[in-house]
Amino acid sequence: MANPTPTSSETFQRKIASFCEIRLSPLLQPRSIENLTSYLLGLIGHYAYPPMKSGKLDWQEIALACDLTNELTADVKRTAQHGFDAISRWLAANKATVATGARLAEKQKPTQRLPRNRQAAAIPSAPAMKHSAKTGPQPAAIEEFPSPLFDRWEDPVSFQASLELHMRRFGESYYYLHRAVIRPDETFDSKTILSWLKGTKVPRTIDSLEVLWRIERRYRLPSGYFKAKIPHQSRSASGHDLGDDISPAERRRLAWHLPDNFNSLPFTKREEILEWVRRVIISGSTDYRRFQAAASKQRYAIRFPAMAYGGRADIRSLKQTLAQSFATAGDIEDPDILSGVIEAPPRLAMEMADLLVFKTATLTTIGFQRNGVWGEETASQKLEHLGLMFGALVASPNGEIAGRGVPLGALTFGMLVFPGIWDWYLQWRERRRGFFTAWEADMLSISLSLTREETGWMRQHPELIERVVPIEGLVTAEEIAFAKRDWHACCDAFHKHARNRIKEIQRVMRVHRDPFEPIMCVLEAPSPLAEYRKITDEILMRMPDKDRYPRAAAESVRSFLMLRLGLHLGLRQKNLRQLLLCPRGHFPTSERRLEEMRRGELRWSERDHGWEVLIPANAFKNAHSSFFGSKPFRLVLPDLLDLYYHIGAYIDRHRGVLLGDGTDPGTFFVKTVKQTSKDAAYDQTTFYEAWRLTIQRYGIYNPYTGRGALPGLLPHGPHNVRDVLATHILKLTGSYEQASYAIQDTPDMIQQHYGRFLPQDKAALAARILNQVWEAA
Repeated sequence: MANPTPTSSETFQRKIASFCEIRLSPLLQPRSIENLTSYLLGLIGHYAYPPMKSGKLDWQEIALACDLTNELTADVKRTAQHGFDAISRWLAANKATVATGARLAEKQKPTQRLPRNRQAAAIPSAPAMKHSAKTGPQPAAIEEFPSPLFDRWEDPVSFQASLELHMRRFGESYYYLHRAVIRPDETFDSKTILSWLKGTKVPRTIDSLEVLWRIERRYRLPSGYFKAKIPHQSRSASGHDLGDDISPAERRRLAWHLPDNFNSLPFTKREEILEWVRRVIISGSTDYRRFQAAASKQRYAIRFPAMAYGGRADIRSLKQTLAQSFATAGDIEDPDILSGVIEAPPRLAMEMADLLVFKTATLTTIGFQRNGVWGEETASQKLEHLGLMFGALVASPNGEIAGRGVPLGALTFGMLVFPGIWDWYLQWRERRRGFFTAWEADMLSISLSLTREETGWMRQHPELIERVVPIEGLVTAEEIAFAKRDWHACCDAFHKHARNRIKEIQRVMRVHRDPFEPIMCVLEAPSPLAEYRKITDEILMRMPDKDRYPRAAAESVRSFLMLRLGLHLGLRQKNLRQLLLCPRGHFPTSERRLEEMRRGELRWSERDHGWEVLIPANAFKNAHSSFFGSKPFRLVLPDLLDLYYHIGAYIDRHRGVLLGDGTDPGTFFVKTVKQTSKDAAYDQTTFYEAWRLTIQRYGIYNPYTGRGALPGLLPHGPHNVRDVLATHILKLTGSYEQASYAIQDTPDMIQQHYGRFLPQDKAALAARILNQVWEAA
């Protein structure tokens, strides 16, 4: 913008408003551009210079005043700088009217209304404007530690009432308190303290929390007295100085776990805190978690049609669609562009659809035989694993994936009958991870089932070999010719090779992921269940006000019930997230209908006068286990520690808040419906992330903030709650059978997975029984 000539403030305000509309609108959200425009016009209206820090614009104060913390990018700063510079030049060019206009602005109320929640913060504070001394009585002297007018009081519950009480104790107004705790060079607005007294705002920024600390010190109150009464305890503060190199998404994740005095700490201490939060809370500090974080950045899979991943669409209709597109589809042959996740070519997708029909259909096609049926989750898992294998084969050998570079058009299930393909893939996985795991053995088991005599899908489709082409170093023309001459002999040879490879891998394979490592501090406790229950207590302690923050309160109650129901039921993730809801007073779903849907239901039992969970046996992964005996799982939840109260509040109020205008999926647990996420139903990934987020916020003890329940805990998912229950009963009773009852499994499985936690307690269990004789004497 050019240097402005002396002109009226109204004319210049129109120019600034036009500048914001033309230059800044493409860079900011509508609400943000409204805030920033009002801030700039407020500077002109009050004849105030922009806030400066070390000779430069104070972007941190501007971001807080305009609520731009997550949108203040380098492009926004660069463009907005021109507007602030123009205002500074306009003020310098209109020196004659600045002093008069500033005094006028002190007497008159501003006519410009700023957006709600930003009105007080957007108006520059009085110290930024220098006037001549006013006539009249001098203001009262500031006393650092005033004497209270009375010493006895009843401590209020709310933050607003507490602040008002202690200001009355010391006979101070909000304006006088502002003068007492705010330094002359600071820009904290006195109207902010007034908004706290009115209850229209609560402290949220780092600067506001610093002012609270000063008020506590002035009134000689315990540190954290006012902060403990803020209605939204689970809300993270804003305004942390994390630098410009951290993305808004990571900034939001980190803010929850940073102390309130983060900005005032030395640089080395701040770096130490950030490193600990990223290592322990955000990613988890196990070896497997570090490997997983690095591997997730290298994407190389083949993606098959979406309906195949646990969907319910008609696979046969998909085959027709793929057949129509097969003739016109062109294959990508350049391995250098085959990085990341790509769509499967039509021919390979048709083969996968045939396999899914074969393994998931109720009845097999006439003329074919099979051994076993894939459920929805199993089919999704096999699909993903085969997609990873094909993706590794087509990935460029020169990229970070270091794949094989097989042309995309050469992919076919027929190539999986050749040992060279599997040997390359097994060795490639060993190079990436550093050793073999049970994953490689499981993949070879898939190949065994596909080539098994009489029932193997590939064995019954010899036409697959017609699509195989020679691949240098993996498949020769002679091998293809032999397979065409005698397909069954080729399958027999591979079947023998795969069985030998499984034995060799099982001899050297290692466990990369210890499933107990994230919760080891819980499992090693004398009472693992009592230890894990502390997380639910932490959630209740930090529960936000349901009237002021309805959505945050609903999410907290949902997190609380996730953990409580998981600890009472011991269900796998699938059964817990798919649990249907029958509200009290409604007719429950019939048992036969639940069997058809393979889902359980939470309903009110008039017979037992309690909330009952009924899950048909076929909904469980181990449906044929001796635990069930073809009978459904039925359990009445105990009304302990206000469980029924929170279930009732969730059903009557909080669940509706989470759903908003979204479609009700009918499940007990629902996601928060937002503009970017309309589907309220949880899937495997989102339910895991919801549980993991709860552990990150409420479970892991943070020594820098004092939040969290358990020192040494690491992020984990819902399946670990089964480990807690089984280990707890095993430690207290020493019985594998009783431990199996808690997680709907068999004693043999308990002994195999949890026996490691019993030896050190065997002597203590025996001594407890023997000591009863001595105690009786």
